[in-house]
Amino acid sequence: MLSIRRATLKDLAGVTEIYNEAILNTTATFDTQPKTVSEQSEWFDDHDAKHPLLIAKKAEHIVGWASLSRWSDRCAYSDTAEVSLYVKEGHQGKGIGRSLLRALIHEGGKAGLHTIIARISEGNEASLHLFESEGFEQVGVMREVGRKFGKLLGVYVMQKIYDN
Repeated sequence: MLSIRRATLKDLAGVTEIYNEAILNTTATFDTQPKTVSEQSEWFDDHDAKHPLLIAKKAEHIVGWASLSRWSDRCAYSDTAEVSLYVKEGHQGKGIGRSLLRALIHEGGKAGLHTIIARISEGNEASLHLFESEGFEQVGVMREVGRKFGKLLGVYVMQKIYDN
C-alpha cells in the first residue's frame, strides 16, 4: 500500500538516496555530484507550508518524493513554484510518480499558488507525458542548456496555472 505524506527531517536520508540515484544514473537532474544529507538539510529547510516536500512510502520504505520550491527569491514570483519529482529505481512505472504529482498539485492549490513550473530534460518522454496528463502545458524549450554524460541536453519548460 502506498502512502503519501509531508516529509520530516527523519526522511531526509531516504530522499537524498533517491536524489543521488538520479544524479548518478539519469538526466532528470543536472546535478552531477552526489549530495550528502548535511548538504541537503539547507534545501530541506527551504520547504514550508507553501512549498511542501512530500514522500511516498511503500512497506516502510521511501520509494519517491516530490517538492515545490520557490521559483525565484524575487517577491513578484511569490505565487509561483517549481516541481521536483523523483521515484526510486525499480519502482518507476507503477503510478507512484502520478500519485505524488497529484498530491503536490493539490497541496500547491491549498497553499494559494497561482502557477507551478516543471523543467524536464529532453529524452525523458515518460515525465513529459505524465505532466501533460496532469494538466501541464509545454511553454518553451531551452536548447542545449545542460551537459551530462557527455551530451548537450535541452530542457522543456512546462506550466500549470491554477483556476483560483
